[in-house]
Amino acid sequence: MTHPFLSGSGRPRVFAHRGLVVSEGDQTTVWENTAAAFAAAHAAGAEYIETDCRVTADGDVVLFHDETLQRIAGDPRAVSSVRTRELERLFSGHGGLLTVADALDAFPDSRFNIDVKTAEASVPLGAVLAPHADRVLVTSFSDRSRLTALRATVDAGAEIRPATSGGRSVIARLRALSAARLSPARALRDVDAVQIPEAHRGIRLFTPSLLRAARSNGVEVHVWTINDPNDMMRLVADGADGIVTDRADIAVDALC
Repeated sequence: MTHPFLSGSGRPRVFAHRGLVVSEGDQTTVWENTAAAFAAAHAAGAEYIETDCRVTADGDVVLFHDETLQRIAGDPRAVSSVRTRELERLFSGHGGLLTVADALDAFPDSRFNIDVKTAEASVPLGAVLAPHADRVLVTSFSDRSRLTALRATVDAGAEIRPATSGGRSVIARLRALSAARLSPARALRDVDAVQIPEAHRGIRLFTPSLLRAARSNGVEVHVWTINDPNDMMRLVADGADGIVTDRADIAVDALC
């Protein structure tokens, strides 16, 4: 049965990668994964928001991609070493820091694709997601972190588990089994989607055999991170169920 996260929404699915930040030239004051970036994605018509989570020094689960603040704020400290209140001050002029709870409350019509970036975030994330499991997909490069977060959500009282996308090990098994024309059913058990780049280190991942194998097991295939509209349309024509993009505005116009 299709998970509610993927039900009642048209295809192809447009996932706003860390929200939507459109620079004027090379200048913008809005940071990715912020309230302003999510509001822009929502205004552009993106129903799905792809984001990332880590924990602060206070144990709060905040939406942030990198291990450190260096790329965003020029600050070498790890996110995990900074108090939540200080992060709020840093983000105050750049779109607004969001905890996972904040985002789910502030954007009740959005569906969230949340990448667990660190094992420490898995259990506290589950407690936050429990009332919202119908509109959340949990993913991670680490299948251990992903599965821990899913169990924590159910343990916290969720009526259903969140949707989920397989991590590195699931994708590797799917690729190998599909290439060998063997059934990937066990690898894809309890997985709702696989989210992959078109190619990685010169190896093509988005292949007809992988797509067929996923589809035959009721699993969607989403491709990241695609910003050119011609590439978006080509991948959808080739069978992609969803596109993860930095330019949700362009993707909505091109695909929806």
